Amino acid sequence: MSTATVAAAAGNYLSTPTLDAESSNLLQTISSHGGYAYVRMSTLAASGDFRAAEAAREMAWEQLHSGPWHSVLPAWRDAYSMACLHVAKFHYRNGEFKESLRVLDLGLIMGGVLLKKDLESAIEIVTAKSREKESEGFEKGPKCKFVEEGDEFDKEEVLRVLPEKSLSSKIVVKKSGLSLEGFLREHFLSGSPVIISDCMAHWPARTKWNDMDYLKRVAGDRTVPVEVGKNYLCQEWKQELITFSEFLVKIQSNDSSSAVPTYLAQHQLFDQINELRKDICIPDYCCAGGGELRSLNAWFGPAGTVTPLHHDPHHNILAQVVGKKYVRLYTSSVSEELYPYTETMLCNSSQVDLDNIDDGQFPKVHDLEFLDCILEEGEMLYIPPKWWHYVRSLTISFSVSFWWSNSESSDAS
Repeated sequence: MSTATVAAAAGNYLSTPTLDAESSNLLQTISSHGGYAYVRMSTLAASGDFRAAEAAREMAWEQLHSGPWHSVLPAWRDAYSMACLHVAKFHYRNGEFKESLRVLDLGLIMGGVLLKKDLESAIEIVTAKSREKESEGFEKGPKCKFVEEGDEFDKEEVLRVLPEKSLSSKIVVKKSGLSLEGFLREHFLSGSPVIISDCMAHWPARTKWNDMDYLKRVAGDRTVPVEVGKNYLCQEWKQELITFSEFLVKIQSNDSSSAVPTYLAQHQLFDQINELRKDICIPDYCCAGGGELRSLNAWFGPAGTVTPLHHDPHHNILAQVVGKKYVRLYTSSVSEELYPYTETMLCNSSQVDLDNIDDGQFPKVHDLEFLDCILEEGEMLYIPPKWWHYVRSLTISFSVSFWWSNSESSDAS
């Protein structure tokens, strides 16, 4: 911890040096965009008015939801972070650590970048205080695993929930301990998928993330965004903000037949919770091409969660930490036959529902060649750019995706 962080932790206040330095400029910017009421409430909040702090947060929240996310002014995102810091300070002073942490997480998830360091520093302090309080009288029970080692795997039962023709054609090639040179020569340059085994045994996550008590202790009080519904292409699909503990209860109560699974999907969890980031390592394969890491995302949910057929613009390593997943891959050369959506926001997604193919509307799909596999715990799957992929969890599953670009695309963007 920094000197300021240690000092704050010893008292009952949260140190916010960036907020203190930037507050005046930010309020001026908000005023220039007509946010006079917000400025008035925020000024009262800074002088100790809790109701004004909550009112300012509500005003900023409304601005964040006033239109498409990309059209929200950056200043209003920073304003939301500012209001969250004011509210969190009140809760912290009152010893309401869980509530303080919830508000800080909302600021981190929904707010801007200006006050990110203040939010992260405050989260570090509040988390330490919260754990200190909860550790009193805590007794460690037996380890509760999501997935037991040696669980029986019935292929016939699995095939009943998978798309037609699954595991009957070409299986993705699997290589043990593939060297970086071998990966570059045999797969990266040629743009061909590969499963890499025996490359994650040194990750602390391999044992820690299968322990529900560990995840509760490290992340239980943190607020995370989750998806509720079959997938993002379905009309009833929605997103919610819940605590990680609430999410853990939901995924344990879900089964593969649930109509509304809850899924923590494509979330930058490791930017939010540093302790989980320490449990994984960036694979050396992500250095191939001399580019840079673009995104590091978590995918955590019950059996039956589905990511529909789509493609991504970057190189992708999907690391399977807990549980098993089925993955189907189509080369980019058959894009037209997979009927991409014409809308800009969904142009990388296929209109074809592989779980229920409409033969009349999509007659070419059944004849297309594909690769598929069951991705086991401790394995990584390389998915080249623009390759279409469909993913289904076969058990409770926790995966990490590493997106990176090569040097040419990095320069271009």
